[in-house]
Amino acid sequence: MEPGTAAGSRGSVLPGAAVRPAEGGVATEGGGAGAARVRPPAVEPFTCRRPHRVAVIASEPVSLFNLAVPELLLLKVEVDGRPGYEVEMCTPDPGTVATSGGADVVIRSGLDALDRADTVIVAGTGAAEHPDPRVLGALREAGRAGKRIASICTGAFLLAEAGLLDGRNATTYWAYTRQFAEKYPDVVIQPDVLYVQDDRILTSSGYAAGIDLCLHLVRTDYGAAVANHVSRLALVAPVRPGGQAQFTDTPLPAETGTSLAGTRAWAMTRLDRPLALTDLARHAAVSVRTLSRRFHAETGLSPLQWLLHQRLDRARELLETTTLPVDQVARASGLGTADSLRQHLVRRVGLTPSDYRATFTRLPAG
Repeated sequence: MEPGTAAGSRGSVLPGAAVRPAEGGVATEGGGAGAARVRPPAVEPFTCRRPHRVAVIASEPVSLFNLAVPELLLLKVEVDGRPGYEVEMCTPDPGTVATSGGADVVIRSGLDALDRADTVIVAGTGAAEHPDPRVLGALREAGRAGKRIASICTGAFLLAEAGLLDGRNATTYWAYTRQFAEKYPDVVIQPDVLYVQDDRILTSSGYAAGIDLCLHLVRTDYGAAVANHVSRLALVAPVRPGGQAQFTDTPLPAETGTSLAGTRAWAMTRLDRPLALTDLARHAAVSVRTLSRRFHAETGLSPLQWLLHQRLDRARELLETTTLPVDQVARASGLGTADSLRQHLVRRVGLTPSDYRATFTRLPAG
């Protein structure tokens, strides 16, 4: 990565300032207007023999939910019987830290934890408009060191104030996007997505999107099979694409018996078979038009977009956990041919099927 800086009122200090969205970023998921459509760089998995070290910054009053999510999910990761992550919470003044909900937490580590970290995550804070200068300085140093840096919810305000988001795609909780856009015009704000990755900077929207962000990190570092295993352990949905909408235009209809969850579950058992809109509509006992409208309201995606995401995830897991030839992986995941699988996988993660398998295989060597 070539060192460089991007122009901006606060001064971007992250090396490699060019906008290059990776998987989960709006540019590759069909997101907001104005997003550049750029082929994603090849994923860079974590390859060190020790656990990946993550520092989570608590800037008070910190969101207790945001603060807890990285530890709860990342500490469930095991690879070859060893922990995949070490998580260290930190704050400018170690000790008792106030949360936005009125409770207090005790955090023992200071901001020097960022020196030990491979990834830095900034939890949402109720003081986004008045960030602690010490946190901003620590984030700039982490940027200069080339660390991966992420934020949950209003944590994006701290990344922007530190100059790390100038010229980049980013998101935050939808209720704050207008305020964010007015304050940081040099940031390409994506108001209606779950999370965005732009090179080594990631931002997510509020609350549950922090779960999606962490699962995306796990999938980037250790592959789809590990991320899906963690999601099952945590009783949450598998990794959702970053371009999925933060919120829906209409309330979800689960309580009225008209949710399409049953149809999605049915489709998941038939990913290796041809599935047309008429097949999904017939199972849901609705018209194709109603199916499309409800599907988008519940998932933020069209039925065919959703199917493609599920099939690619199935293909990735098969590449990681089996020795099936690529053409059989393509058929088993419903992508048809090896050429089709190669095209979609390169577009999504920047790797061919053989390269992806060599990078993320979960099978023992030999």
